[in-house]
Amino acid sequence: MTTTNDLRSLTARDHTFALVDKGRGMPVLLVHGFPLDHTMWQFQLGGLVDLGRIIAPDLRGFGRSVPCDRPILTMETLADDLAAILEALQVEEPIVFCGLSMGGYVAWEFWRRHGQRLRGLILCDTRAAPDSPEAAAQRLENAAKVMDQGVKFFAEMMVARLFCPQTAEKQPDLVAAIRQVMENTLPQSVAATLRGLAQRVDARPWLSQINVPTLVLVGEHDVVSPPDEMDSMAQAIPGSKFVKIPEAGHLAPLENPTAVNLAIREFLSNL
Repeated sequence: MTTTNDLRSLTARDHTFALVDKGRGMPVLLVHGFPLDHTMWQFQLGGLVDLGRIIAPDLRGFGRSVPCDRPILTMETLADDLAAILEALQVEEPIVFCGLSMGGYVAWEFWRRHGQRLRGLILCDTRAAPDSPEAAAQRLENAAKVMDQGVKFFAEMMVARLFCPQTAEKQPDLVAAIRQVMENTLPQSVAATLRGLAQRVDARPWLSQINVPTLVLVGEHDVVSPPDEMDSMAQAIPGSKFVKIPEAGHLAPLENPTAVNLAIREFLSNL
């Protein structure tokens, strides 16, 4: 699973970031989940490029971007990184921000901090609620364990929850590729991000204030961000559209790219 032939690098905020930048027209920013990289959007990079300029970065600490340089990597930092990347790319017109899971958490902060840059939002398999105290404590425990034992145990634990049974059975190579991406992530990046995820804020009070066209997508078998929760989130965002993706879990854009791309294409064509 690779798109490295299209990968380029640029400097923003005095750091080097890797990204794919394909196509022309309306800018669409694809923001990956944790602990993944731009390759999770491989089917969107090919399937949407005729509709606009598709930009898929490796976030700080992930893929081929700069290693994480701080003990806590917050969603605010990642949002500001993305704004700086867009500036370095000389993207001046408003963008469509498409984020999955952690990418959705970054979307809330991007909307709050750089809302003037937004033309629309696509929220895939994500949540607006913060971690419970128990979940936050578990993230901090896992961060310490990753630094002590490495990433492999964490990758195994994550993979078990990300895919629906059909994907695990019918696409074992895809599951193995995702596991490899996770295992290739540096322990300090995983640990710093776990600490940042644990302290993210509650975005639910912001939902009613979102005033850009919004598409909410979720895999019908997602156990991390369940469809009912995402449906409620969509109902709180004025005028948003909710789409449930069949035969998919938490990584719907990879598991059922045909259905995801169809929903995204319809959304983009109406902007």
